[in-house]
Amino acid sequence: MWPFKRKEETRAASSFTAEVMRLRENWIAGASGVAELTATVQTCVSLWEQGLSLAEVKGTPLLDRFTLAMIGRSLALRGEVVLWLRGDRLVPASDWDLSTRDGRPRAYRLTIPEVGGGATFTALAGEVLHIRIGADAAQPWIGSAPLRRARLTAGLLQAVETALSETYENAPIGTQIVPLPDSDSDDMAAMRAAFRGRRGSVLVVEGVAQATAAGQHPQIGQHPDDLTPDLSKAMTKETLDAARNAVSGAFGVLPGLLNPATTGPMVREAQRHLAQWMLQPIAALIAEEASEKLGTAVTLDVMTPLQAFDAGGRARAMSAIIGAMVQAKEAGIDPAQALKLVDWNE
Repeated sequence: MWPFKRKEETRAASSFTAEVMRLRENWIAGASGVAELTATVQTCVSLWEQGLSLAEVKGTPLLDRFTLAMIGRSLALRGEVVLWLRGDRLVPASDWDLSTRDGRPRAYRLTIPEVGGGATFTALAGEVLHIRIGADAAQPWIGSAPLRRARLTAGLLQAVETALSETYENAPIGTQIVPLPDSDSDDMAAMRAAFRGRRGSVLVVEGVAQATAAGQHPQIGQHPDDLTPDLSKAMTKETLDAARNAVSGAFGVLPGLLNPATTGPMVREAQRHLAQWMLQPIAALIAEEASEKLGTAVTLDVMTPLQAFDAGGRARAMSAIIGAMVQAKEAGIDPAQALKLVDWNE
C-alpha cells in the first residue's frame, strides 16, 4: 500500500544536482570540495575579483563592474563562466550543457538562476560568452580552476588546517595533572570543580594514593604534568606555510604579499606580478570572447586602473628616451629608424 494519500511528487524545475551544488557556494575547486573555504584561497579569489572589477572596458557597456567581479570570482573558483546575451544585458548561467563540433561549442542548454527555481533555455554559441581558463586539449570546452590544477597542494592545505582546527577543538590544551595530598571525596570534587572553570581548561587532580597504586613513590616526581600536545614536532607551521605559499603561487599571487614582514616595494611588485601575468591575460581572453560574440572591438585594460607599473622606472625610461631622441636629431638620425633597431615600434 502506498503510505501517502497522493501518489504525485512535485520537484523544482531546475535539476536536483545543480541545486545541491549551488548550496555549496560553487562547484568543487579543490580535491575534496572544501579547499576553497580557506582564508588563503579567499584572499586570492578576492584579488582576482576586485582586480577584474576595476578593469577599463572599451567597446561595450555590457561588461560592467558587477559582471566583471562575478567573472573573476567564477574563474578563480570554477575556471569558467557562461554569460547569456539576452537583449541588452548579459545573464549569468548557474548550470549548462553544450554540444560541440570540431571541438568548439555549438549550442548550449542554460539554467538561469531565479529565486523560485532556475529556468532552462536553449541558445546558440553566438549568443553565449563562454570564458574559460586552464583548458585541456582533451576537453577544450571545459575550463579548470587553479586549485583543480593543484589538487595535491589544495588537499594538503585543507588537511593541515582541518587537523589544526580539530586539535584546538578536541585536544586537552592547557590540561595538567596536578598532584595533591589525599583528601576525602567531597574535597577532591570541590577542588576539581574549582579548577575546571579556569578559562575552559580542565585540570585532573591526582592524589598520592593514585600515584602509589601506579607503582610510583609518593614523594618522587611531584610536579604538574602538562597534557598539551607538542605540535612543533609535526612541523605544522612549516607545512602550513609551504601549502599557503604554493596555493598563492597557483593563483599568481606572490607569497611575499602575505608575509607579515613584507615591505612596500614587495607589495607593489606582487601587485604588478598579479596584474601582468594573471589578470591582464584573463582580461585579454574576456575581450577576445566579447569581440567575437558582440561583433565589436572590445578591449580590457587592468594594468592602468590598478596602477600596476613602476612609476619611477617609467619616469626614468621616458627621460632616457627623450634624451636619445634629442641626440638622434642632433646627429641627423631619424628617431623612428632608431626605435626600429631596438624593436620598439610603439
